[in-house]
Formats: sequence, C-alpha cells, structure tokens
Amino acid sequence: MTAPTKPQSSPADATPTSTPTAGSTPAPSALHTPVIAWFETHARDLPWRRPEAGPWGVMVSEFMLQQTPVNRVLPVYEQWLARWPRPADLAKEPPGEAVRAWGRLGYPRRALRLHGAAVAITERHGGDVPRDHAQLLALPGIGEYTAAAVASFAYGQRHAVLDTNVRRVFARAVSGTQYPPNATTAAERKLARALLPEDDGTASRWAAASMELGALVCTAKNETCARCPIAGQCAWRLAGKPAHEGPARRGQTYAGTDRQVRGKLLAVLRDAITPVPQAVLDRVWDEPVQRARALDGLVSDGLVEPLPGGLYRLPLT
Repeated sequence: MTAPTKPQSSPADATPTSTPTAGSTPAPSALHTPVIAWFETHARDLPWRRPEAGPWGVMVSEFMLQQTPVNRVLPVYEQWLARWPRPADLAKEPPGEAVRAWGRLGYPRRALRLHGAAVAITERHGGDVPRDHAQLLALPGIGEYTAAAVASFAYGQRHAVLDTNVRRVFARAVSGTQYPPNATTAAERKLARALLPEDDGTASRWAAASMELGALVCTAKNETCARCPIAGQCAWRLAGKPAHEGPARRGQTYAGTDRQVRGKLLAVLRDAITPVPQAVLDRVWDEPVQRARALDGLVSDGLVEPLPGGLYRLPLT
C-alpha cells in the first residue's frame, strides 16, 4: 500500500523473446521491467512515499490502509504524524487517545495495535522502527504482510508483499483467473516469492509497482486493460477473460450490523471529555440486545473501559 523511495538500482532489463500465448506463464523479468517503468510514471504522490515519512510514517500508513481507502486515510494520517511524529510520542499517550485520533477510519482495534507497537518499539528498540523482518514480526499487532511491507517500503529490502491488489494482479497476469482465492494460500505465497527480483532495490520497487497497478489499473471491477503495461502478457486476458468460477464474492454490509452500532457508541465516547453515562450510550441505538452486545464487545476488545456507576470512557491503560 505504500512505496519506497526510488532506489539507485535499475530493474531487470530482460525482455520476452516471444509473444506469450494463452496458457503460457510470463517470465518474471518480462513483468518486472514494464510494471516498474509504468510505476515510475504513474505512481501517486502520497505522503508515506516521500523520504521524510521515514519508517514510522510507513508503518502508520500500513496500519491505516488495511481495508480503508486512501482518500479516507490521508487526513487522519497527516494529523496523526503531526501529533505523534515518532513512536515514543504515541507511546507516552494513553491507548484511548489513539482510538480517539483514529476517528472514523473503521476497525479501531488497529489503533490499539499501533499504540502497542509504538510502546514496544520505544521499549525494545530505542524508539526506532526495527529494520529486521523478524523483529518487525515480533511487534504486537504486526503480521506477515505488515512486517514485509515495512521492511520493503521503509528499508528497501527483498520481501514478497502480498496484499489484495498484488494478489489480483498475480492471479490475472500469471494464473489466468479473474480473482484470487478469498484467503491467501500457500500457492500464492510461493508464486509471489518466485516473481521477486533478485536484488533488494528492484524487489522493493516491484512490490510497490505491482501493488499500485492493482490499485489503479487491474482493479476488482472495471479493470482498464488498455492502460496496463503487461496486457499483452496477461494470462487472464489472453484466455479471453474467463469469469470467476469460485464462491460468490460479496461486499461487506454495514447498515444494521454490530459494526455500525459499535461505531456509533465509539463516536460518542471519542467526542466526550469526561466519562459517559450508560443512559447517553443507550440513546445511540434503539435495539437493546444488539446495543448491549456491541458495547460488551468494545469492552472485551479493550476499546472501552467500564467504570463504577455505569460510566464508560476510552481506555487509559
């Protein structure tokens, strides 16, 4: 979801010796060169891609961009970095302040996890985001994707960075299917590793470029093959764009769900300066069973702290 500063090394310069046909697999080097060249021209100018963002800015962006569009992330990201330009700045604050600043980005447990990562970075690494992949993976709230993304985009390392956009590009260009499986598979990870350029700089650029291609061109709906730098090699396109044959892909619903109720409850608590009485929270949703379930879930997740006397607040510890 983010991209590294442009490395000094150049992408692999191999070119295909023949025109691919349906059923054939493009050579990795034949994909690297056009995709990276396209990225050099068409990459969006995003704040976490600028050198001044640093590893902490990259990490913050990766947490925020999970399941959240760029246009919603941008204002919150900029406010976050202005308030907490270093992990130690965030670590000094109560976790509830991270939840408050998260605003309406959704999935607010990410705010708690980012706060936990900031505390660990401060305590274990002197306030500097570690560059070692294993150390990144050991931080709270950091999974394989985020560790690989930070190591690649912040430090220019060679890792397979496999998000939804990249998985879709690989599914179409190499595997010849319209969509990847619903959950990342071992076969996808193996393919991503096989497609990695050998040197760190080019691999890092390839990770960012393939991700951007999926975000802007090889989109889930209304893909624009005419703009794609590897359209002539795309296995799915060469096969006639066969329709998806797997389980139906359903968009997530929000209206009327517990997620919506949780969001409404959190909105009241974020805006409050003092603890909020139960009676005030009761007014945000009419159905009492669902409202109670949502509030209990927020407490269980550590996003809300119950106090004596039926009061609630964002967590202080």
